Amino acid sequence: MKVICDRGALLEAVNLVGATASARSPKPQLMCVKFSAKKTGKGGAGHVTLSATDGEVSVRMTTTRVEVKEEGEVLIPADKLRAIVGAQDTEPTLSIEAEGDVCLIKGADAKFKVFGFPAAEFPPMPEFPTDGTNAFQISAETLEQLISRTIFSTSKETSRYAINGVLLKRQGKKLEMVATDGRRLALARASADGASAGAESSSCIIPTKALNLVQRLLVPGAEGAPIKVGLTPNQVMFLFPDAETGGGTLLASNLVEGTFPPYEDVIPKDQDKKATFDVESLGSAVKRAALLTTEESRGIRMAFTGSPESKAHGLKISSRAAESGEAEVECEMNAYEGSEIEISFNPVFITEVLKVYPGDQVILEMKAPNKPGLIRSGTDFVYVVMPVNLT
Repeated sequence: MKVICDRGALLEAVNLVGATASARSPKPQLMCVKFSAKKTGKGGAGHVTLSATDGEVSVRMTTTRVEVKEEGEVLIPADKLRAIVGAQDTEPTLSIEAEGDVCLIKGADAKFKVFGFPAAEFPPMPEFPTDGTNAFQISAETLEQLISRTIFSTSKETSRYAINGVLLKRQGKKLEMVATDGRRLALARASADGASAGAESSSCIIPTKALNLVQRLLVPGAEGAPIKVGLTPNQVMFLFPDAETGGGTLLASNLVEGTFPPYEDVIPKDQDKKATFDVESLGSAVKRAALLTTEESRGIRMAFTGSPESKAHGLKISSRAAESGEAEVECEMNAYEGSEIEISFNPVFITEVLKVYPGDQVILEMKAPNKPGLIRSGTDFVYVVMPVNLT
C-alpha cells in the first residue's frame, strides 16, 4: 500500500475514528485503526477508509483527499497514528506506505516506522441494512437537538445498565429520546423523514458513548443529505452520507440490554405553581448561589414569594456549607402563579438543562417541596427534576 494523504483531512478522520478504539484490550486489533486504500479511477484517484471498533461501537470513515499509488490495507495502533499525524503540524501532506504489517509514515523531514498487525485479523464491520425494514432519515440539526437535550441526563453509574444510555422510540414518523439517572429525566420529541405514519413502532437503548461519537460526527448547522438511522435486533447504525465518495461515515453500536424505566409515570401533571424567568437570568443566579456548595451539601434553596391576589413576586436562592459559608442571590422573575413555596434542587441539574433549553424564557412548574419540578417547551421537550432534602 502507498498513499499520499492531505494531512488535515487525515487528522480529522484519525481523531474521530481513533476515539472508538479501545485504550486497553487483550485483543490488540481493538486498539488499532484499519487503514484501507483503494483506487477508483485513473492516476491516483481513489479513497482511504479508516475503521475502528472497541467491540461495542464501530466507526468507518472514508476520505477522498488522497492520492492512491498502490492499494492495500494495514492495522495501525490508534494512539501512535493519532500522535504522529498530530505532531506533523507543518506538513500539508503525509506519505503512508505499508509492507506486510509494517507501516511507514513520512513527511518532508521526518519518517516513522510503526509496527502494526495483519489487516485480516480486524473484526468485520457491520453494514447498514439495505431492506429499509426498520430505518428512517432525520436531519442533522434535528438529530443533534434530540441528543443534546437528553444525553446530559444519563446515569454515570455502571451498575444500572438500562439507564446508562438514551431510549430511542419510534412510532411511524414520531420520535422520542429519553434519558434519566433516577434523579432527573429529559424527554425530547421530533419527527423522522422517510418513515410511514403507519410503520411498526420500535424502541432501543443507545449507549452514551455511541451518542457522544454521533455528536462529534454531526456538523453544527449542516445542510444537505439527512442522516440515515437503521435498527436491527442488536444494533443501531447511523449513516452520514458523503456525496464525494458515494458512501460516507458509518457508526454502528451494540444496544444496551435491559428494560428502560416507565418514564411516563414520573412526569407530573398537576403542578399549580409556575415561575417564569429569562433563561440567562436564572442560569446566572443559580451558578452564583452554587459557589458556596460542596459535594456533601449539593443543593440550593429556592424561596418563591407571591400570591394570586398580588402582582408582587420574588425569588431568593440561597446555599450554605458549614466549612465554606453562605450565599444569597435574588433572581428576577417575569411572572409567578401560585402560593409561596420553598424547594431545593441540585444546582447542576438546573444549569445543565438551561444550556440546552430551546427558548429565551423558561417556566419552572412546582407542586410541593417534596414533589418534582417540571420544565417544558411545548410538547417537544420535557424535563423533570427531583428536589433534594437540605437539613
